[in-house]
Amino acid sequence: MNQFFKFVLASMIGFALAAVALGALFFFMMLGAAATSKPTVSVSKNSVLHLTLNQPMPEQSNNVEMGMFDFSTEEIPGLQASIDAIRHAKTDDKISGIFIHPDQGVSMGLASSKAFRNALEDFKTSGKWVISYSKYYTQGSYYLASVADEVYVNPMGTIDIHGFSATIPFFKDMLDKLGIKMQVFYAGDFKSATEPYRLNKMSEQNRLQLREFLEPIFMQFLGDIAEDRNLDVHSLRNVIDTLGVRNAEDAVRYGLADSVVYIDAVLADMRTRLGLKDDDKVKMVSLPKYVSSFAKDRGKGKDKIAVVYAEGTIVAGKGERGSIGDDKYVKLLRKIRKDEHVKAVVLRVNSPGGSALASENIWRELQLIREEGKKVVVSMGDYAASGGYYISCEADTIFAQPNTLTGSIGVFSMIPNAKTLFEEKLGIHWDSVKTTKNSIGINTVFDLSDDEQKYLEEMTVQVYERFLQRVAEGRGMHRDSVHKIAQGRIWSGEKARELGLVDAIGGLDDAIAAAAQMTGLEKYKTVEYPILPDPITELLEELTGQGDDNAVKAEILKQELGEFYPYFMHIREVMQTKGPQARLPVMVEFN
Repeated sequence: MNQFFKFVLASMIGFALAAVALGALFFFMMLGAAATSKPTVSVSKNSVLHLTLNQPMPEQSNNVEMGMFDFSTEEIPGLQASIDAIRHAKTDDKISGIFIHPDQGVSMGLASSKAFRNALEDFKTSGKWVISYSKYYTQGSYYLASVADEVYVNPMGTIDIHGFSATIPFFKDMLDKLGIKMQVFYAGDFKSATEPYRLNKMSEQNRLQLREFLEPIFMQFLGDIAEDRNLDVHSLRNVIDTLGVRNAEDAVRYGLADSVVYIDAVLADMRTRLGLKDDDKVKMVSLPKYVSSFAKDRGKGKDKIAVVYAEGTIVAGKGERGSIGDDKYVKLLRKIRKDEHVKAVVLRVNSPGGSALASENIWRELQLIREEGKKVVVSMGDYAASGGYYISCEADTIFAQPNTLTGSIGVFSMIPNAKTLFEEKLGIHWDSVKTTKNSIGINTVFDLSDDEQKYLEEMTVQVYERFLQRVAEGRGMHRDSVHKIAQGRIWSGEKARELGLVDAIGGLDDAIAAAAQMTGLEKYKTVEYPILPDPITELLEELTGQGDDNAVKAEILKQELGEFYPYFMHIREVMQTKGPQARLPVMVEFN
């Protein structure tokens, strides 16, 4: 009898747990239905497009790391979707003007900002107005705001333009104190990604390449502002060099702003422009909502041009959202290759590189697409460097922005040796029994043998030579000619065009138009890849063990580390990547 009651009790408990699990699953499914059903956005007449630009702006909409329980129905518009929205607003009779209101700065790179700014310039040709106001302009937000007909600044605010920089932390002394020796192998005199682990300051080669990259793109930045603000470029640079703008009044004095006002005066200005009364409300629509208010015309017909967004670090495996996993992209590109209706591929690259092996796998699939008779056109964003260039070089045509950071054709391998840390700092000693002199394998607790060092050196050089060959074949150049401009050196998009690494200066639309022309397509539609899952689907994958285990940890680290998170991620990716790496060595500070 006791066994009977135990059985009944266990069954009841099991049933209750199953009910709870099913209830939770049903709850999440209902959340998913709510999250994936986009509300209809209606834009009123005489509205203002309100650009706060306070969210990250990825290349592809929503292609950023998201909180595990973020079920927001509002999209994070990508760069192209945002540009499309501004173009739509240009001819939309419901939109009377644009209000740029970047109180929290902007999260865009150099090339993205240039493309977005060009769209604002084009909007103004319609005769519609653009005004800007901020309590504090960063140089990134001011670059966009300087397009405006009127630039307003808060009485307690300012415009912070201080120039561009490349800041690199160096860890050699810290590692020496910890007893960790970084065993480094690299190909290319300018391949400086390993310098933070073997030096305490920049090499002269690295300092040279960074200066030669930063100077022309900074002058372009100044030139764009000077043209819109009717200023002399050299006078503007002098103001910046001396930190001449120290308050709102200085901004007006030097011609960077038009008036020092509070937000109520800006609203009053907009009411006048809109023909409203003093107590009327200014109707504003945010960029995410406006993007959702219309359907972009993606063309018609059975023929397709596949637009594939490749943004983030190139990694082995599936990869996280906002990264380029070779397994995921090889599968995606293979599917596109086998689709008889896809006549061309436009690869939008915004990547600093990563795993050389993963880059090779993606390169191979692009090669197969070309062998299938389909054209491949690359459009470069902020970065298309190292591994990012590796996956680009096979294209029939390459477009870049003038301030794209590209090149960095070089390779490195790096193995940490923590023997001193364990033995002298922690008192832990290691010993082994081996069947061959190298049977332990390359590891972090024993010194590399002469054979192992030679193996890593040769492997790094072999991968570099393969990289050179890929570029030479893709660009129709001799190996030695590529080597001369490679060696890990970075170039701007404009300089890369002069050197033959890029074919033309232009954006994604130019690349799509070129693909259509090369394929002889008159009627076609564009289809964007990869297709991103909605937040609830990602959550269910997490709960069922199908998703990325690092998503929650990444979110916590991002909150805790703040502005230092990108540096942490760079170090983590370098240390976790297996095999030779083709990775950009530096972060350029723009905003």
